[in-house]
Amino acid sequence: MSNEHPSTDVSSGAVCPVIHTPHQAVGITANQHWWPDQLNLRVLRQNHPQTDPMGEEFDYAEEFKSLDFNALAKDVDALMTQS
Repeated sequence: MSNEHPSTDVSSGAVCPVIHTPHQAVGITANQHWWPDQLNLRVLRQNHPQTDPMGEEFDYAEEFKSLDFNALAKDVDALMTQS
């Protein structure tokens, strides 16, 4: 058995093993490729009058102004602490 050790010379050409170039996408990366049997959610985007439970005459802005925020905060606090 030899008592000689391999050279520990730093200038022997050691380089960083990390690749410092940006990754490039290869091939298809669309959702249809990864999930070919996904649900068709386009139906949910339609603004058909029958999908609005309040009807056309309902004024969301007016109803929002009528909210009691203190009561709402108490309800949310009770829900979060007592549930």
